[in-house]
Amino acid sequence: MAEFRRSRLEKKAEEEITKKTVFLGLLTILVFVVMVFFGLPFLIRLTVMIGNNKSKNDSQVAVKELPPMAPRLIVPFEATNSARIFIKGLSERNLMVELLKNDVSIGKVQANDAGEFGFDGVQLDQGDNQFTAIAISDNGGSSKPSNDAVITFDNVPPSLVMQNPSEASLSVNAADFDVIGQSEKGVSVTVNGQVAMVDDFGKFKIKLQLNTGKNEINIVVSDPAGNVTKKTITITYDI
Repeated sequence: MAEFRRSRLEKKAEEEITKKTVFLGLLTILVFVVMVFFGLPFLIRLTVMIGNNKSKNDSQVAVKELPPMAPRLIVPFEATNSARIFIKGLSERNLMVELLKNDVSIGKVQANDAGEFGFDGVQLDQGDNQFTAIAISDNGGSSKPSNDAVITFDNVPPSLVMQNPSEASLSVNAADFDVIGQSEKGVSVTVNGQVAMVDDFGKFKIKLQLNTGKNEINIVVSDPAGNVTKKTITITYDI
């Protein structure tokens, strides 16, 4: 039985060798006929043309398989009190870049030779605005979205409630005085140009040394968007 199987395998191998031999023979005859009727130069040109077409097709496939790199948005601030802003970024040079706000396309521009692009007069909505960008190549391929850039639009001045003093003017008999007030989280506070400590709830406190007579106390509260609230209090120190 084993010898029968071995015989079949050998016969099949011989058939495969015969087929390859016949194919190579026919190919040799075809090449010979082309050379006889068209000459060796034609055969060379045909071979070069086939090679060029293959290279071109391979190149096109490679381009389609390699989408552009994701662009990068450059945003110098996280909050603003301006309703319109300029957004810029970097991408591969001369590519079209599409800008999306909250996942909705708002326009396209072409990057320059240095890969720089910019969108002027971008309208912001009140609150948080999420921006992403996509680069688009000439053959229609597109990149992955850029990293998110979130910009908060806030044009409302921060609140300011004075706790000490609670009145606009008062008289005291001690030189040391604690200025205490309440604003919002994330604000910065100065009192007569000195930076006051602000806690996570927006409460601030600073100790001042009063001069004899009238003392004008200027409190300035600024939020991250650039909105400012000011208040002036007069404290009279009588010895």
